[in-house]
Order: sequence, then structure tokens, then C-alpha cells
Amino acid sequence: MEVADKPDQSDFQEITTWIFDLDNTLYPRHSNLFAQVDVKIREYVSRLLEIPFEEAQKVQKAYYRDYGTTLRGLMLEHAIDPDDFLNYVHDIDHSPVQPDPALGEAISKLAGRRYIFTNGSRTHAINVAERLGITEHFEDIFDIVWADLLPKPNRLPYEKLVAETGIDPAKSAMFEDLARNLEVPHDLGMRTVLVVPQGTRDVFHEEWEAHGRDEPHVDHVTDDLAGFVAEIVR
Repeated sequence: MEVADKPDQSDFQEITTWIFDLDNTLYPRHSNLFAQVDVKIREYVSRLLEIPFEEAQKVQKAYYRDYGTTLRGLMLEHAIDPDDFLNYVHDIDHSPVQPDPALGEAISKLAGRRYIFTNGSRTHAINVAERLGITEHFEDIFDIVWADLLPKPNRLPYEKLVAETGIDPAKSAMFEDLARNLEVPHDLGMRTVLVVPQGTRDVFHEEWEAHGRDEPHVDHVTDDLAGFVAEIVR
């Protein structure tokens, strides 16, 4: 499956709910916003465990890989206060995220309900959406606290989203930058779109992040979210 310039519009004709991940999905990975969060998490782990910065990075990445988020790993392994963690790691400079009028216009034309569904905090999601200029185009934001601190790709947050909103998964589409986070939505019956780094499908921060992008649970792949959505509504 190559990077798609245009979606197969027949796949989206019946879609009435549009669900978007936040980090590295609604804004491009090359903005390096999440790199700031990455450093803050490392600082938090280093301070908490009283270990060198380099060792903290290994712990951080291992928890992220094994538990879905570093936060989940720290909660289970070290019983940390999640609010303290979220407040610390999302206290960043959001200015690298630039307004994206093309994305906003495309999303605004999607018929039906639109949501942000993130493993980050609601405050962080609002800050990003405001920088992009797309806040008004979404009905609600579902964050890690709403998900009872259980991150994607765990099945329960997806099931809770469906139950609380009353959406029909068969008429829903999910946009994500991690293929593993699309497996459950696909199993539930959603259309799935993998958003990859611009101009390539091979630049990922961690090798495991690229796993699964050619699996059957990934229906579409694009490196241009605004263009892809614009083609859906054209």
C-alpha cells in the first residue's frame, strides 16, 4: 500500500462520524511539537526514579511501547499521580503548531459528527486545536482522563466512546498516526486512515511505530491529511 494522494471516495459515502487522533495526526510530525512533550516526559521519569537522563529515556520508551503511554507504565509500576504527570508534560510551547486553514475548511465540510480522541490531556488538545484554528469544527474532545487513564490501543476506550456517543462504528472513520491504534476501530467496523510523516512512510521515532501499516486493519494511508479530507468532501 503506497501513500495515497486521493482516497477511495466510495469508502466514505456512508460515514457520519469522523474521529481524529491529535498528536502527529491533526498537526504534522515535522512541527516537532511532541518532541517537547517527549523531553518533558524524560525529565519527569529522570526526576521520579532518580536516574540519568539517558536511562530515563529507555524507561520512557519501554513503557510507551508496552503500556500504550509512559503515563500508564508509571501508574502501574510506580503509582504516580496522573494529574501531576499530565500537567507537567503538557506545559509546553504550542507556537510551533501553525494555523491550518485548509485542514479547517476540509474538516468543516465533513457531514456528521466530528471528535478528537487522544491519549493526551484535554487542555493539550484544546491548545493544539486553537493553534490550528479548528476548535469550532469538533463536537467534543475525548482525552486520557475521560478514558479512565487507559490509553489506546486498549479496546475499552474505543468501546466507551461508542457507548457514550451512540455512534454507529460501521458509519464511522478513524484517523491515526499509529497503525496499532487502528486495529480495534477496524474490528469494530470503522474505516481506518493512517496518517504518516509527510513525503515518506519510513520516518518514525521508534521502529515499532511503523509496524502494522500494511496490515488489513489499515484501510487507507496518507501523508497529507488536509488534502485527503478535502478529496472526501469534494
